[in-house]
Amino acid sequence: MAPDLNSQDVGSLKFTTTILNALSLGDSPNPTFIDTLPGVAEVIDSLEGLPIEPPSIYIDLEGVNLSRYGTISILQIYIHPLKRVYLIDVLSLRDKCFSTPGESSRTLKDILESSAIPKVFFDVRNDSDALYHHFQIKLAGILDLQLMELATRNGPRRYVSGLAKCIERDAPLSITERRSWMQVKDKGMQLFKPENGGSYAVFNERPLREDISLYCAQDVRILPLLWAHYSKRITPAWKQRVIRVSTERVEQSQSPGYNGHGPHKALAPAFW
Repeated sequence: MAPDLNSQDVGSLKFTTTILNALSLGDSPNPTFIDTLPGVAEVIDSLEGLPIEPPSIYIDLEGVNLSRYGTISILQIYIHPLKRVYLIDVLSLRDKCFSTPGESSRTLKDILESSAIPKVFFDVRNDSDALYHHFQIKLAGILDLQLMELATRNGPRRYVSGLAKCIERDAPLSITERRSWMQVKDKGMQLFKPENGGSYAVFNERPLREDISLYCAQDVRILPLLWAHYSKRITPAWKQRVIRVSTERVEQSQSPGYNGHGPHKALAPAFW
């Protein structure tokens, strides 16, 4: 079990109070779909000058067989201080969504590869695999929420938890918010899960269906709630371990022998 929080985490506690009071599933307008280069530049400008502690940027990806062997369809970015979700159409824009500069001349690739800008993912491995092998993006500055949950868990650490389980168990949602989350989740899964009669190709449809748009936006908006929940429980030593293993996950995902599918992915890192 991770040790109790100490005085060095007062800043995280203050942030936790702020975020839990301010953030709910209803605090953000509909996601903004980005399928033009001026739109990409707008996203880049929105990512400039953000606070780094706590993290401001939360990211997820969707695609068909999301890996080096599949495709990236959508990159979701939630900018917490702005309460804004962007859905970037990677399928249509391809490498231009990563190479188009904003006013500062920085690109999305620059931001994703910056170790000075923290980016929060939940299980970064397949996202990193796809970004690296399709667009040569070497992620840096990554905090993996799946590892934060593991580091703060009161119980065995043999296996990691999935995002849905973490949201169900740890996200401080009201009854109404939880019901809304489940409805959006279920509608999305009916459309893309093959076992439900759906297809992952639905992420490649344009225009994007509203139910899929909401699905893409929903989980990335909940990530700050999970970050707040785990950050108030994690100690400095465990946080450093999370940072280190998050980096190791990125490096492993870029290796020739990385396998992004299979029961091995459910295993916790060694010696946790």
